[in-house]
Amino acid sequence: MNTRRDFVKKAGLGIAIGSLFKATDVFAQNAPQALGAASTSPMLGVASYSLRKFKLEEALAMTLRLGVRRMVFKDAHLPLTATADQIQQAMTLAKAKGIEVYGCGTVYMKSEAEVDQAFRYAKTAGMKLIVGAPNVPLLPYVEKKVKETGVLLAIHNHGPDNPLYASPLEAFDLVKGMDKRMGLCMDIGHTQRLGLDPVAVFKQVFDRVYDVHIKDVSGSNKASKTCEIGRGVIDMAGFLKTVVALKYAHTLSFEYEKDADDPLAGMAESIGYVRGMLKLLNG
Repeated sequence: MNTRRDFVKKAGLGIAIGSLFKATDVFAQNAPQALGAASTSPMLGVASYSLRKFKLEEALAMTLRLGVRRMVFKDAHLPLTATADQIQQAMTLAKAKGIEVYGCGTVYMKSEAEVDQAFRYAKTAGMKLIVGAPNVPLLPYVEKKVKETGVLLAIHNHGPDNPLYASPLEAFDLVKGMDKRMGLCMDIGHTQRLGLDPVAVFKQVFDRVYDVHIKDVSGSNKASKTCEIGRGVIDMAGFLKTVVALKYAHTLSFEYEKDADDPLAGMAESIGYVRGMLKLLNG
């Protein structure tokens, strides 16, 4: 398992870090920031799928307890079929609590009508991106909607459980010749479960990564499950070091699939681990 002591050894912290990375206040990452804005640190967010068993207001309150102010809404908290009024009410509630809902997902799109619905929903809500998994033949139509609305697409990889974009590399190959706003939400857990190295893959697809589902997993195969960050097999030291070195400026969104009925402790542990490691890396 990757312990904090392992991280310190791997990252080579101390004087060497001071020469490699600029010091920043990583806790400022929770402030709203535009996609693509210049930064030396990622922002932290919560994928609301982690809180899928809880009502919207409860999920918002739990996110604030974690010290996070950015969210991606799963349809459990705001249905894709919601009316414009319902969408605005949800956005108003989130804003009043100081949370920026910057995206939605994962949204599956199997027809042009479903693509239209997803982009109308995101545009109405003022979201900046859709974490999505459109059927491959629909990608040209999705690109058209991206150009029309300015809403980014971030294709989510699902590892060995789903052949549709199993790997970030597959998604990258499909969109690399398209509009730059056609990108990826890299799920590092599912990447590891495919037997791939998330660090190496992130470096290859970095130019199109607009969101990251950050998590740890118990192994490198299909049977592996989500666990608290730092207790699994992902080289989190190497991954976070790469995130900082490449100046990834978008969001590390915590998708915690374990303990659906009582996820807060595991999420807090995971978020605290990442915050601590970023703090060390940044100064």
